[in-house]
Amino acid sequence: MNDNAVFELPKQSYNGQIRAVTLGSEGKAVTVGGESCYPFHCFEGALPHAPRIAMEVYDTPPTDWPDAALAPFSDVLSDPLAWARKCITNYGAEMICLQLAGTDLNGADASAEQAAGIVKNVACGIDVPLIVWGTANHEKDTEVLRLVCQTCQDRKLIVGPVEEGDYKKIAAAAISYGHTIVASSSIDINLAKQLNILLSNLGVPDNQLVLDPTVSGIGYGIEYCYSVIERIRMAALTQQDEKLSCPIILNIAREAWKSKEAGPSDDIKLGEATKRGILLEAMAAWVLLMAGGDVAIMRHPNAVSLVRDMIGEMS
Repeated sequence: MNDNAVFELPKQSYNGQIRAVTLGSEGKAVTVGGESCYPFHCFEGALPHAPRIAMEVYDTPPTDWPDAALAPFSDVLSDPLAWARKCITNYGAEMICLQLAGTDLNGADASAEQAAGIVKNVACGIDVPLIVWGTANHEKDTEVLRLVCQTCQDRKLIVGPVEEGDYKKIAAAAISYGHTIVASSSIDINLAKQLNILLSNLGVPDNQLVLDPTVSGIGYGIEYCYSVIERIRMAALTQQDEKLSCPIILNIAREAWKSKEAGPSDDIKLGEATKRGILLEAMAAWVLLMAGGDVAIMRHPNAVSLVRDMIGEMS
């Protein structure tokens, strides 16, 4: 045996590349995607843009969050703009995701005009890209997100979820006013590709499209989500599937924190409630970034810090 032999790391060859998409406009626009290798396989290809973290803000004070999630934002819960600014200034958020929970038909059922006013206020008050997320009710989201696109036509928003049941009207408004679309499908590679084909036929430019394959938290089917995201990345990179070569966004925070394991009380088996949700969120986000995610929407500053450190170490 030759003791001086040099070990050569096996490498995968890729024919495809993930499309780079620039999110936002003025100030701190963020570019995601562009990779030519599997997630964090920098020894095999290029990772020009490391995954990014968006912190979520709600348009109305949450009523179902455990204390651990509420504590960092207790002084700004009633003011979405102040909340967004705190995420940026105190916690280094690279993007903001404004969740329009107040428009839920089963909740406050806020009007499209109310929602558009809140979005406009936040969009004009921050200098990082703004993601606007509806409630996935086709009829209400169509009404709300179309008005949001029109009201904020001077700002390049990222608007979603845009699904097969409402894509024609929402996507038409988004591309008319220069916004980026979040194409959302239900944990299925074929559904994801089908929706992207429909959006392409509608005239949505490739550089105004990101993909939401739907995600879940640890213990609630995350292995299936991982598999679907992994297959999407494989199709894009090894089969040059242009319809699946979009950056992927992960709306993970709400899934992690609504699990019973992130509940409010300490448990002798599960551990401290103040730490449990943070670790669940961080682990879920990291697992899905390893699958191929480009943007993780997160909630707790400590979970954000953990994931940001891991991204730095790996990229």
